[in-house]
Amino acid sequence: MSARGIMLWPLQVLLEARGMLFPWIAVFIACGVGLWFALPFEPGLWFYAATVVLGIAAVLMRMYGPELLHPVVIIVACIVAGVLASGIRAHSVAAPMLEFRYYGPVQGRIVAIDRSQSDKLRLTLDRVVLRDVAVARLPLRVRVSVQGTEAVPEPGQVVMMTAFLSAPEGPSEPGGFDFRRMAFFDSLGAVGYTRSPVLLWEGPEPGAQVINRLRTRLSGAIMAAVPGDAGAFASGVMTGDRAGITQDTVAALRDSNLAHLLAISGMNMAFLTGFVFMLVRYGMALWPALALRVNAKKVAAVAGFGVALFYLLLSGANVATERAFLMVSVMLGAVLFDRRALTLRSVALAAVVLLLVQPESLAEPGFQLSFAATVVLIAGFGQLELRVVQGQMPRWVIPLFTLVLSSVLAGAATAPYAAAHFNRFTDYGLLANLLTVPVMSVLMAAGAVAALLAPLGLAAPAYWVMEISARWILFIAHWIAGLEGAVTPIAAPGPWVLPLITLGGIWVILWRGRVRWLGVLPTILGFVIWGMAARPVLLISGDGALAGLMGAEGRALSGARGAGFAAKSWLENDGDLAVQKVAAARAGFSGPRGARELQIEGWRIVMLTGKSAAAALAPACVAADLVVLAASVEPLPVPEGCLVIGRETLRDTGAIAVTADATALRLQPVRRVARIWAGPRPVRAEIRLTRAPPLQ
Repeated sequence: MSARGIMLWPLQVLLEARGMLFPWIAVFIACGVGLWFALPFEPGLWFYAATVVLGIAAVLMRMYGPELLHPVVIIVACIVAGVLASGIRAHSVAAPMLEFRYYGPVQGRIVAIDRSQSDKLRLTLDRVVLRDVAVARLPLRVRVSVQGTEAVPEPGQVVMMTAFLSAPEGPSEPGGFDFRRMAFFDSLGAVGYTRSPVLLWEGPEPGAQVINRLRTRLSGAIMAAVPGDAGAFASGVMTGDRAGITQDTVAALRDSNLAHLLAISGMNMAFLTGFVFMLVRYGMALWPALALRVNAKKVAAVAGFGVALFYLLLSGANVATERAFLMVSVMLGAVLFDRRALTLRSVALAAVVLLLVQPESLAEPGFQLSFAATVVLIAGFGQLELRVVQGQMPRWVIPLFTLVLSSVLAGAATAPYAAAHFNRFTDYGLLANLLTVPVMSVLMAAGAVAALLAPLGLAAPAYWVMEISARWILFIAHWIAGLEGAVTPIAAPGPWVLPLITLGGIWVILWRGRVRWLGVLPTILGFVIWGMAARPVLLISGDGALAGLMGAEGRALSGARGAGFAAKSWLENDGDLAVQKVAAARAGFSGPRGARELQIEGWRIVMLTGKSAAAALAPACVAADLVVLAASVEPLPVPEGCLVIGRETLRDTGAIAVTADATALRLQPVRRVARIWAGPRPVRAEIRLTRAPPLQ
């Protein structure tokens, strides 16, 4: 083959594969989305103008260019679409964030109720009013943790309280989970807490928050009929209202690999709509005169779509539920048009819609887990479908085989993403799913029956089935989570790990022929890079109140309390199951509680906290190379030759990762890139402290 032929060969291969390239549209749109979020700068008008020009050029090339280039220009157009969708979405949801600490009266309308990680009730408010804050600077939404309320609040109520508020925090370390970015796309402009009572100011307006209020009433009805944790769990999976679920239950579900049951994802949606589909179809079959005149399957598809839409709205429409709804809609649409219901093309269509409407969902665990499981299940069962149809397996084995295979495939597909996002591998997750997934289908069916019979006062038997099913699931969750070795901690991967694993897996699944197995190489490379990932030696929280030093026992923390979110994130990202109090007892720090000292490669660092921190600055600077002060520095005299990181610097840097060698101490800040969700605050480059190398 000539050199020109070798160069044109990939284009020829793409052209010949046109019939199977549709799923790749979603892949390359996702690449465009990922590219936009990975940009080291905030794109301006010229960037978007150039991107639009590139997109137009790709469309013209597709219309008038040589056929051989058509697949390439489609790839370019998809990447452009992902980039533009991300930019449009970011600027369309941009809203004020509270850029200062606020203490005072807060008024707002309740739009959501859930629980925090400390098991406190949380209220999300819109129509926010804050004292002495201009309307143009008011956040669209705030979320407040409350200590306790005498009356259970309801969505739609206007409430007042005295609360502490601040802007959503950024990552707790460079490259870590960015809560501020997630809050930006959720229009959440402030978070905080209150120790005062929550006062009812106004009741719900007529017709306002109908879905949220309906969710609360249905949830209350379920929990009244099914008491205890079982009722809270049943309410959570049926309505999406998780306010009654304790953190102990959430932890057990997470450590047993059953947290997906609460996500209201594809499985929940499939169980509910599948039950309604069968109920309508076979119910109509009992009436021969009607069944002979009406296509019962298509009527059942329309009924299933209505139930799926209602379930989407009722559950709060999170990413997993939206993906499940799109998938179910495509499947039911295929039934209406006499097409095959479940294919990789339908999954790709759902992904395209979701990525163009909510491109930020690409980085969310729910998106990655749900699509990974769905794609692998469809591909896996597609490979085995012919054998089953040909009768190589006894009929009585098929249900058990399907259950085991679906659990194995879904578990294998989601394991890397669950480990990367939640820093744990659930060793007995397969067993837990085998024991609970069939029961989950019974619970969902009983819930649908209860909804039908409740207006007639005949729902008691259905509620009993829901209670028995929920209690079994929670029993299995607590039992599995309590087994020795139930959870294996996993260190956080680097930024390239999941993209390599994902693209390699997609190549293996979507491509045809022997060349498909080349996708194994990037997947293996991703796991190798993951295993070689090094954690920062020293981490400093964004408020300067806590430091974490990596040592032989794991990361030692400078305090047993304070900066709890940062401490939890650091330990989890290290692959460490220890709690903050245990990590604070590890060797690595010395000195009193308000002036903790440590050394890295001969560099001496002092952490000053508490009321006496400012007064201790001058003595600490005498022998220290770096002083981190959890207070303002500006009114204080700073001795020469002493690098001081105070509240003013931390406001610009956020959390800091510290590395060192004999000649340099390098401080890498979180806020190194000015993106739209970071707000107007300035960003800081790496801070470096140097000294002469030691004499040989």
